[in-house]
This record gives sequence, C-alpha cells and structure tokens, in this order.
Amino acid sequence: MGYGFLIKGVIIGFSIAAPVGPIGVLCIRRTLADGKTAGLISGLGAATADAVYGCIAGFSLTVISDLLIGLQMWLRVGGGLFLCFLGIRTLLARPASQAAVAGGNGLLSAYVSTFILTMTNPMTILSFAAIFSGLGIASAKGDFLSAGLLVAGVFSGSTLWWFLLSGGVGLFRLRFDPERLLWVNRLAGIIIVSFGVLALVGVIG
Repeated sequence: MGYGFLIKGVIIGFSIAAPVGPIGVLCIRRTLADGKTAGLISGLGAATADAVYGCIAGFSLTVISDLLIGLQMWLRVGGGLFLCFLGIRTLLARPASQAAVAGGNGLLSAYVSTFILTMTNPMTILSFAAIFSGLGIASAKGDFLSAGLLVAGVFSGSTLWWFLLSGGVGLFRLRFDPERLLWVNRLAGIIIVSFGVLALVGVIG
C-alpha cells in the first residue's frame, strides 16, 4: 500500500511540473546557454518547492498554509516583479562566444531563483490539498508514512520531468550558435516578462 502512495506521488509531481510555464522557459534557456546541469538544477529548485508545498498539504500544516494563502497577494506581486526582473535580464543577455561551465555560484543562483519563483505561488497548496484529500491522505490523521511517501513521490516525479526536459533540450544545444542563442534569449525574455506582467495584472484585477 505504501508503494502505491509513492507511485501516485510520482505521477502527481510529474503532472504538476510538466505544463510549460515561466520555470520551464527558464530551464530551457539555461540548458541551451549553460548546459544540461544548469537546466536540471533550475528544475530541482522548482521540485523542492513542490515538495515543500506537498509537505504542508500532506501533513496538514494548516497554520503555515493559512499564512501563505493569506499573503498570496503580496507573494504574487513579489513573484511577478521577480519574473519581470529575470525576463528583462534574459532579454538583454548577450551569449558568450564560448559556452561557460556552470560553477557553484551559478548553479546555486539557478536553484534558488526557481525555488523562490515556485514558492511565490501559494495556490499550489490548495492543489496539493485537493489531490491529497482525493487520495484519502487528508482524512487519515497520523498516517505520516503514507503522507511522507506521497511527498517523496511528488519530488521524484517533478525531478523526473526536469531531468527529461533538460536532457532532451541538451541534445540540441550544440546546434545553437551565438546568433541563435541571442534570439533564444530575446524570446525567452519576452515570454518570462509576459508571465510576470500577467501575474501583476491578476493581482490588480
């Protein structure tokens, strides 16, 4: 039975991560510019945030959940502004003539940025809460093993998606010369800024 929750978690995590949004665009762009490792680490930041929200929902940490949902407007504003900042920086970035090797600081920055962006969407808690409730986790008080396996599955499923995405995009990396990377930066920057503007407009509306 425990393995069943783990498998369900993998499916949930993969499904939540798969839709291509601003994190996906960032992952693709970083993979093309800096390599598969940078893209994967970016995805792991999002997977970690998914796991955090999964823990909050799975272990019924209602105090934290209510706090984040109560602050959702400010979190969305912060996330929207951060997306605009990253988008503009990407739009203006000039490709290096030679591919850079992503170092410790670069990888840490990639991880932290996507973690923060994913954490600024507290409505994810409600999604996890609804899914966990549907699977019978919410009503199983004290069933920490099942909840833990489900959360581990969520992280694994999300990580699997980012591994496949960064690996798949990485296969085409050598075909992108500096001129093509410049257009990738411009397109990715515009898309990311658009996501940020939409987030800010959603708060105002």
